[in-house]
Amino acid sequence: MKTDIPYILQRYLPEYRGKVEQITGSGSNRIYLRLQDEEQGTFIAVYGACEAENRAFVEIARHFASKGLPVPKLMSGLSADGHFYLQEDVGRIALFDAIAPGRAKGGLYDEKEQELLHQTIALLPKMQFLGGEGLKGEWCYPKAEFDRQGIMFDLNYFKYCFLKAVVADIDEVRLEEEFERLAELLLIKDGYSWGFLYRDFQARNVMLTPEGEPRFIDFQGGRRGPIYYDLASFLWQAAAKYSDELRHSLIDTYLTHAKPFVGDVDRGDFDKQLKLFVLFRLMQVLGAYGFRGYFEKKAHFLTSIPPAVENIRSLMESEESPLRDFPYLRKVLAEVCAKPEYQHRKKREGLVVRIFSFSYKKGIPDDLSGNGGGYVFDCRSTHNPGRYEPYKQLTGLDQPVIDFLEKDGEILTFLESVYKLADAHVERYLERGFTNLMFSFGCTGGQHRSVYSAEHLAHHLHERFGITVELTHREQGIHKTLE
Repeated sequence: MKTDIPYILQRYLPEYRGKVEQITGSGSNRIYLRLQDEEQGTFIAVYGACEAENRAFVEIARHFASKGLPVPKLMSGLSADGHFYLQEDVGRIALFDAIAPGRAKGGLYDEKEQELLHQTIALLPKMQFLGGEGLKGEWCYPKAEFDRQGIMFDLNYFKYCFLKAVVADIDEVRLEEEFERLAELLLIKDGYSWGFLYRDFQARNVMLTPEGEPRFIDFQGGRRGPIYYDLASFLWQAAAKYSDELRHSLIDTYLTHAKPFVGDVDRGDFDKQLKLFVLFRLMQVLGAYGFRGYFEKKAHFLTSIPPAVENIRSLMESEESPLRDFPYLRKVLAEVCAKPEYQHRKKREGLVVRIFSFSYKKGIPDDLSGNGGGYVFDCRSTHNPGRYEPYKQLTGLDQPVIDFLEKDGEILTFLESVYKLADAHVERYLERGFTNLMFSFGCTGGQHRSVYSAEHLAHHLHERFGITVELTHREQGIHKTLE
């Protein structure tokens, strides 16, 4: 699949002469371009390798539009080769970015951020129930509905990609027996519990219009399935760190707006079934993090594991924990939660770590603490995406650059050594009561490799030690604090 923008425009829009902006994706091989034309306005061009996936989006989008659901309108049909289509531009800001300040504060969301979350969750029942009406199985990719095969695939993904990497001895027969029983419970249907299952319902897939109204994107993996799945995915997303109080309030909002479709539901039964899906979703996520971190050696995925394990720990300790019915799984997960690297770390006062990205052409950043210490890492030994035209205007914060660096892999090997050194140094500084430590990453332009490295070390240390990290991308003029 060719991925250069000139090829896409020449092949599918040969007469187009307006502005073109590549939009940061979420790690897939789909390419999104924002096209801005004075006469035609702004719209989004989508180029994807998988014809079946593209066709699923187009067919489901047409179906949703006929129901008046809050999704982008199609501006064209699917191209003859099945790789390209145009859709409405529904906004530049994702919900994920709009609530970033609250996420950076460890889940302390302000009134405006909470209102955005409530507006989003209030629309989910319409997507599920109206969207589920008349949904045809042949539109869906790769499956028509949530089924036992898919459940067992995800549970075994968790077992082989995460559990076996961190737990020494597993009785696979007992575990498989409990997986089979969990699958039976997840597939129970009652009078209202099945509708459209988004599959990837998360804050990155909700865009906000200029008026601040939520619009839903990237639903091409959807299918018929249980309504609990998407609620669990959204509310127990590990990095979001929603409080129990906020989750409960958002569930209340969800049920209020689901009432026209399902009537009154027994809250006790609803919460019990929801917790089963929370358990399932958390194991599914840990499988993905384990595969990316332990097997693909993408070190920053490993920093996402402790928050997910913390959610497992909370679920185990909750009243009427679903794990009471799965004693062996509970035993294995308790062993995971007890591992030192996954222990919840309380905020550590005193030490502030300052991390910089910079260009060697403009000199090494000064240490304003006055200590004159810290580390400077030279990223120039790794493959430089800045040498290639598609990445010249992007930075190490943009998904295409992230994908390039991680697929190449040199930066990941480089960071493995950095993490080991940084972890040992931070631990020692905390023990000795020191207050300042500095890390700097330099590359040729201070734009790609250094930005990626500084960003990932900042989040790694923040998650691992609970310390304040001040992060500065000097050449981009970006400064942020992870409290």
